[in-house]
Amino acid sequence: MTGIMGYLRQDGRKGIRNTVVVAYLVECANFVATKIVAGFPDDDVQLIGFPGCFPNEYAQAMMEKICTHPNVGAALFISLGCESFDKVRATKAVADSGRPVKTMVIQKSGGTRSTVDMGRDWVRGALAEVAGTKRVPMAVSELIIGTICGGSDGTSGISGNPAAGKAFDLLVAEGAACIFEETGELIGCEEIMAERAATPELADELRASVAKAARYYDTLGYGSFAAGNATGGLSTIEEKSLGAYVKSGDSKISGLIKPGDVPPSGGLYLMDVVPDGEVRFGFPNISDNAEIVEMIASGAHLTLFVTGRGSVVGSAISPVIKICANPDTYRNLSDDMDVNAGAIIEGTASLMEVGQEIHDLVIAVAAGQQTKSEALGHREFILTYKTFDPIGPACLPRSAA
Repeated sequence: MTGIMGYLRQDGRKGIRNTVVVAYLVECANFVATKIVAGFPDDDVQLIGFPGCFPNEYAQAMMEKICTHPNVGAALFISLGCESFDKVRATKAVADSGRPVKTMVIQKSGGTRSTVDMGRDWVRGALAEVAGTKRVPMAVSELIIGTICGGSDGTSGISGNPAAGKAFDLLVAEGAACIFEETGELIGCEEIMAERAATPELADELRASVAKAARYYDTLGYGSFAAGNATGGLSTIEEKSLGAYVKSGDSKISGLIKPGDVPPSGGLYLMDVVPDGEVRFGFPNISDNAEIVEMIASGAHLTLFVTGRGSVVGSAISPVIKICANPDTYRNLSDDMDVNAGAIIEGTASLMEVGQEIHDLVIAVAAGQQTKSEALGHREFILTYKTFDPIGPACLPRSAA
């Protein structure tokens, strides 16, 4: 028994949190939404939003998938009134999922003060309603876990990332769905990934996703290699790629998905995060949290975040487990770090021992234990513009199930 008691949703999925989200649908509504959330400092009421006045299909679909995530119990949309976001469609998507939902339009609600007051009244009622959500036993095989790395340095690829990979192997063996991504940081690793593919057709899709990333970055004129990476001891994008790759572990790769695609079964999945078509929106992910949000949209209950230089961010909706690769960074930022993978470098723990520690912490967090970022109140969220084509049948081969 795992000890996990999930919040049962109408579609049969189970959440590990029961969050009420307040979502602004344009930057002009951000202040009002923020004020509403500020009225609930001791409750699981979280702010998310989309800043643009003109959404595209990606932003619309992402918001709908996030607001119907298993960790979300209810949603309040805050609209200015003249933005182009389709609030009627978003509201219907949440209502159809069986969750309490409300849309408030500032221009029709009397302005800032009255909308804040009405919003807080609604949230109070939603909190009372979701408190009655049925809880049922939840198996590890029902979990979806993502992983990213950020603030990488020369230690990331030799301690934190491979330890996350070992945890992934343990979780996949228990039937969980595990997602790794950052195709722009897997350049040079396409052939070794292809060797792990469930089918030859999937192997071709994995190669194509990395080739697309390489073309994308070539068009931009720069790759996913920051000055901080070099200062931290990384020499090239190839070295960074190998470090990023090892957090996928050694399991067979079951499929390739894009943001918002939910893994159909347990196994290991690569998320292709680089937009399709011409380069139109700049850097694929402008921060680590954009990648976390995309994994949340694909159902991730929580995320493993490996860092060497140090990152203090968490996430709205899905908890973040911070794995510190560098022992010096861990000592400096221990209040923000959940796992000291730097112990591998210092010889006080083995790679497998840290991998097991991460695995056990995933279960504990799923069962209700707060991560460091949760306890500190980190609830970062960012949603930007992208465009994607649907995945093809080769991306989710039947033999991977």
